[in-house]
Amino acid sequence: MERTITATKILHINRPFKLDCGETLPALDIAYELYGTPSPDNVILIEHALSGDAHAAFYHSGDEKPGWWDGMIGPGKAFDTDRYCIVCSNVLGGCKGTTGPASINPATGKPYGLDFPPVSIRDMVDVQRTLLTHLGIERLKCVAGGSMGGMQTMQFFCDYSRMCSSFICIASALKHSAQQIAFNEVGRRAIMADPRWNEGSYYGQVSPEAGLSVARMIGHITYMSENLMQEKFGRSRKDRHTANIFRPTFEIEHYLDYQGIAFVKRFDANSYLYITNAIDNFDLITSISSTGRTRGQGRGRGDIHDMRPKKGLVITFTSDWLYPPSQGLEIVKFFNALNVQTSYTQINTDHGHDAFLTDISAQTEIIKGFLAS
Repeated sequence: MERTITATKILHINRPFKLDCGETLPALDIAYELYGTPSPDNVILIEHALSGDAHAAFYHSGDEKPGWWDGMIGPGKAFDTDRYCIVCSNVLGGCKGTTGPASINPATGKPYGLDFPPVSIRDMVDVQRTLLTHLGIERLKCVAGGSMGGMQTMQFFCDYSRMCSSFICIASALKHSAQQIAFNEVGRRAIMADPRWNEGSYYGQVSPEAGLSVARMIGHITYMSENLMQEKFGRSRKDRHTANIFRPTFEIEHYLDYQGIAFVKRFDANSYLYITNAIDNFDLITSISSTGRTRGQGRGRGDIHDMRPKKGLVITFTSDWLYPPSQGLEIVKFFNALNVQTSYTQINTDHGHDAFLTDISAQTEIIKGFLAS
C-alpha cells in the first residue's frame, strides 16, 4: 500500500502574544499539519496528549512509523480524510516546533529555559485559535482529543463555542485529582533532581536524560492497566545472572527502561515540566464559572449558558485508572447542565489509559456514528 507523505509546517506570528499568567511572548511559532481541504462544515481540530505533537497521521519522508493517531485519521477511518479536513498543532510549551522553553529568547539570543513563562491549557487553545484564523477557518465541525488532548478539547469548545458544533473528549477529566497531581509531581521531581538539569539551563550540553527517563517510566506505569501489565510481563525475567543485583532483570524493568530511553530522544525535559504543570492546574469549571461566560467576549468567545443545539461525546475505558470512567461521567454531567447534548460510551478493555491510542476499532465505530449524526 502506497504511503501518504506529509510534513509539519511552521507558522511564524511576529506580534506579541499575551498569556494567562499576564506575561507576553514577543513572537510565536506554531507547528501544525493539515490533512485535506477546509470548507465551512468539514474541519475537525485534533488535540494531542502530553507526549504528542502536530504529526497526528500519515508518514514523514524517511520515517518508519506514521503519526501518533494514524489508526484513527485517514481515508475511511474514524476521522475520515475523504470527508473531513483535519488540523493538528503542537501545543504551546512543547518541543516539536511550537514555541517552548527550548526556543530562542529574542531578548537574550539563547534558549528560554526557565525564563519561559508559565502556560495554561487555555493558552494552548488560544494559540490554536490563532492558527485557525491564519488558515481562514472560522467554523469547526468538531474538536477532539484524548487525555490532555481532551482537556484542550473541552477548553476550546467552551472558550470558542461560537465556532464549534461539537466535541469528542476521550479519557480525560474536568480537573486533576490529588493522585493525578502526585504522579506528575514525582515525575517533575525526578527531572529536577538530575544534576544535569542545572535549573533548566542545560541546552548545548548533555540534557537531564536520567531524570526525564524516570519521569517517563512513572507516567508509563499509569498508562497501563494492572491486568495488561501482568498478562504482558508477569514475573518473567530477561537477565538472571548479573554481577549487580540492582540491574534490571525482570521483563517489566527492561520495558520501562526502553520506554524511558526512547522518550528522551524525542522530548525536552523543560517542556515536560511546563506541560505537566499546565495539566495539573487545569480546572475547566473554575476557568469559566467566575462570570458564567467564557472570557473575552470581544475575542469571539460565546456565552456558555445555553449551547443548544451543540453536542458532545465522552468516551472512557473500563481499565483506565489514570482517568477513570467516574471522571468521564462528571464531564457528561457538566456539559449536559450547559444544554450540550452529551452522549457517553464506556469501552470494555484491558489496555488502560493507553486504550485511546490502541483500541482503534471500538472508537472508530462510535466516532463515525457521532460525526455522521
